[in-house]
Amino acid sequence: MHTLSNQPDTLYASIKTTPVPFEFNAQVADVFDNMIQRSIPGYNLLLEITGLITAQYAQAGSNAYDLGCSLGAASLKIRRNLPDDSHLVGVDNSAAMVRRWRQNMARDQGQASIEIRQQNIQDTIIDNASVVVMNFTLQFIADHQRIDLLRRILAGLRPGGVLLLAEKICFTDAERQALMMQLHHSFKKSQGYSDLEISQKRVALEQVLIPNTETQHRQRLLAAGFSRVERCLQCLNFVTFLGIKS
Repeated sequence: MHTLSNQPDTLYASIKTTPVPFEFNAQVADVFDNMIQRSIPGYNLLLEITGLITAQYAQAGSNAYDLGCSLGAASLKIRRNLPDDSHLVGVDNSAAMVRRWRQNMARDQGQASIEIRQQNIQDTIIDNASVVVMNFTLQFIADHQRIDLLRRILAGLRPGGVLLLAEKICFTDAERQALMMQLHHSFKKSQGYSDLEISQKRVALEQVLIPNTETQHRQRLLAAGFSRVERCLQCLNFVTFLGIKS
C-alpha cells in the first residue's frame, strides 16, 4: 500500500521524562505505515491473508467492515477482493487516521462502494455483513466490553459470514511469555528500533493495550456464538483468528 506519508517512526527516539499513554493522534498517523511494518512480524502476510479470506467468504450484495481501519491497508485488500455490488465500511475513532484513510481510498480504483466513518467501533451497527475484519483493535477495547462487541458483530453477519480477528497475545506460562517478548524485541531491533525506542513505546502501550491469551480469545469467540474458530496465522506473539458463523 502506498500512503500519502511514509515518514520513519522516530516518535520514541528521544528520552521522555513523563510517559504518556499511546494514542492514535496526528503524530502517529504520520508514521503509522512505517511503525506497523517495523513493529508487527508477519504484517504483510496478514494483509495477503485478509485478501484471500475476503475473496473466499464475501457474498454478493453484502457489506464488509474494517473495524479500526487506521490508514486503510486492510481496507484496500478487502475492497479489491469484494464482489462489485458489495459495500465496504471503514471505521476508526481517530480523526487523523480517518483523514488519511479517505485520501488513500480516494486514489483506489476498486469497484465496490465505500463508506468511511469516524466513530467508536462499539457504536458501529453491523448489518448485512459477510466479512468483518478487526486487526489489532480489540486489544484497545476495555476487556469487559469485548464480548458484547463480538456478539454484535456476529448478529450482523449473514450465515456463512466471517470475522477475521488479529491480536497481540500473551501467555500464561512465564517462560514462554518471556521468550516471545524477547523474540519480539529482537524483531523490532532488526527493523532498526533502538532499545530506548522499544522500551519507551512498550511503557506507553502497556497503559492502553491489554492482550489476552489465545485460549481467552478462542473461548470468547465461541461464547459470542461463532460456530467455528480457527487460528489461521501466527507469528511470534501475534495471532490471527477466523471466526465463522454457521
